Amino acid sequence: MAIELPQKLSSDELHIKLSEYINHLINANFEKLLALLYRIDVSESKLKQLLQEHAGEDAGKIIATLIIERQQQKIELRKGNRPGADIPEMEKW
Repeated sequence: MAIELPQKLSSDELHIKLSEYINHLINANFEKLLALLYRIDVSESKLKQLLQEHAGEDAGKIIATLIIERQQQKIELRKGNRPGADIPEMEKW
């Protein structure tokens, strides 16, 4: 099962779709989920802590939230690390 997303998607819709996909992976291909979390660089300690704190809740939703947060962190990091990002306009060439 692959996750299919429409062109335009609200953040709530993204969270729901991602949660569903993660729950599918938990049940059908846990190794693939672990590889995905490793590749995205989701904090293992943070994940364990949240799953323990919210035992009995939908793990797919918790993991989806962590994935989205991590991807947003990466986007912000890339924005700040662009070449010339902090150079005044007059000094750029």
